[in-house]
Amino acid sequence: MAKKINAIVKLQLPAGKATPGPPVGSTLGPHGINIPGFTKEFNEKTRGQEGLIIPVVMTIFADRSFEFKLKTPPVPVLIKKALGLESASAVPNKTKVGTLTKAQVKEIAQTKLPDLNATSLESAESMVRGTARSMGILVEE
Repeated sequence: MAKKINAIVKLQLPAGKATPGPPVGSTLGPHGINIPGFTKEFNEKTRGQEGLIIPVVMTIFADRSFEFKLKTPPVPVLIKKALGLESASAVPNKTKVGTLTKAQVKEIAQTKLPDLNATSLESAESMVRGTARSMGILVEE
């Protein structure tokens, strides 16, 4: 028999560096789950991806047990990592902060494809190019 689902919680946490403090503690505390247990398990699963933000979808059951699924990092995080940027442009239509190559666009699209609502690699690449442009990054065509 399936367990009764109490809540579904979405978080975005730094890989390998989740702590029981906010935002984890304040989000999960009301559900009464083992927060140190979650942070330890999350940090173990994301070790080696330091520097990235990892989205997590957590299913919390009525008996206070939980399971979580890791998603791929958001596209802007992948773009900033590929270009070695701290932040995107404050004025994207005037100030350009970098250039993304075709190979980098393809690599980011392949990484992100499982979590996008795109059916082909070409449409995923188009989404990545659009995100890059909105961040003030030139894209090779």
